[in-house]
Amino acid sequence: MGEGKPKLRVLLAAPRGFCAGVERAIRIVEAALARFGAPVYVRHAIVHNPFVVGRLHAQGAVFVEDLADVPVGAHVVFSAHGVPRAVPAAAAARGLVQHDATCPLVSKVHREAEALHARGRHILLIGHAGHPEVVGTMGQLPEGAVTLVETVAMARALAVADPDRLAFLTQTTLSVDDAAAIVAILRARFPAIAGPRREDICYATTNRQAAVKAIAPEADLVLVIGSAQSSNSLRLVEVATRAGAGRAALLACAADLDWTLLDGVATLGLSAGASSPESLVEETLARLAARYVLAIEERCVTREDIVFKLPATLAP
Repeated sequence: MGEGKPKLRVLLAAPRGFCAGVERAIRIVEAALARFGAPVYVRHAIVHNPFVVGRLHAQGAVFVEDLADVPVGAHVVFSAHGVPRAVPAAAAARGLVQHDATCPLVSKVHREAEALHARGRHILLIGHAGHPEVVGTMGQLPEGAVTLVETVAMARALAVADPDRLAFLTQTTLSVDDAAAIVAILRARFPAIAGPRREDICYATTNRQAAVKAIAPEADLVLVIGSAQSSNSLRLVEVATRAGAGRAALLACAADLDWTLLDGVATLGLSAGASSPESLVEETLARLAARYVLAIEERCVTREDIVFKLPATLAP
């Protein structure tokens, strides 16, 4: 066994994969299907992973982008990323039965935005334009109440009407280091700016980035299993590169593995974004084991034990 196969050291980052918010969102769709039967409609991908979406679709979930595609009176689930205020209002107007799978940590940012706005603060939201979480957060407040800041350059060039009445919030899935750099500039330029009492970047994003930083300096290549639509997965690739990995790349699934990527690789780092199931990691390791003799070392930076409850509409 293994004769003739080259050796490959694999550093497996931990934590990796599903976070509590993703697990809750999936459970919400499954619980709605079990209780009310198919079809259950889901506005937007419940999480940004096509394998998760495909599995739920096979169980009877129907994914839509427009509530107009949901029959009157049907059950609809809002994705983990959150939605603007106008979406639940539109669902109510159509007589839809709503189940909110917004991650509680995203909902926390929504409540922070409301509180800061009520105190007369103009909000600078650090995040990526067009991401559904950003669209949802900005959509909690009247148009013009939030200004999006995507980069350090934007933070440096930003012009504001009243520098004494500002506040900042962040998308939950940003690079911790990038967000910190932008916040530092905003604080230096606007000393009176208010911020969240607790960090907006979620525990899962922070932990997964820390785990990748722990393996990157020893890795010739870091592979991050995740979708190209997943913000937290893309950030892990960036973090790996900056933390000293020889190279880093996103991998959708084991079948997409390009073997030329492993040319000259003696040590491989492996992680997975927060919306990627552990089964994709296992499939990747199995595919690697068919070609290499693997020496797997798991590097754990922390243990996670957070669990979020189902919404009242689906509570047991």
